[in-house]
Amino acid sequence: MSRARTDHDTGQPPATEGSTAASEAGTGGHQSADSSPADPGADTASFDAPLEPEIVEPDESASATGNGTAEAEVSVEALVGDLERVTAERDQYLDTSRRIQAEFENYRKQVGKRETEARERANDGLIQELLPVLDAFDAALASGVESVSPMRRTMLDTLAKHGLERIDPTGSEDGAEPFDPNLHEAVVHAEGESGQVGPVVAEVMRAGYVWKGRVVRPAMVSVRG
Repeated sequence: MSRARTDHDTGQPPATEGSTAASEAGTGGHQSADSSPADPGADTASFDAPLEPEIVEPDESASATGNGTAEAEVSVEALVGDLERVTAERDQYLDTSRRIQAEFENYRKQVGKRETEARERANDGLIQELLPVLDAFDAALASGVESVSPMRRTMLDTLAKHGLERIDPTGSEDGAEPFDPNLHEAVVHAEGESGQVGPVVAEVMRAGYVWKGRVVRPAMVSVRG
């Protein structure tokens, strides 16, 4: 009677048993979610847990430093060895290069000498062909043909500039020129004078010539003594 009246007075429909249970269940759920009591045993368990021994790890940085130093020493030794090897190879190559250069210089000098000798031999042939012309000039002058004298002098001067020397022993202030078998060819021999020492050139029958220090034709002479 009392509950029914209260509902009637408030104007709300009377509450059923199902709605009342649901309301209580909802209220209880909020209360447990918002105000759950703390577990007093949790803090106690954290203090009562046994302490584990501390494990000391090896110092990897120190080991790495030691290995790095060893590697650096090995690297320096390797570099020194490579440097010595390269230096030895360099010295060997330099010696080989100097030897080859010296051999090439000798070869170049020999080739130059051979070329010079070949040119001189070719010039010798030319001089040999010109000697009869010079002999003809000498014969013309000996016959009294003075008109050939300028041409003879010009040819001799031109050849002298290139190394031609005339062998024409005409005697010296002290007397006749001594006979030299390297420059003179004796074709006539005569008795020497009393007190004469060694053979001397008595007469030049044909002039001789020297081309660049080499006798291309000795002078044809008569010798006395």
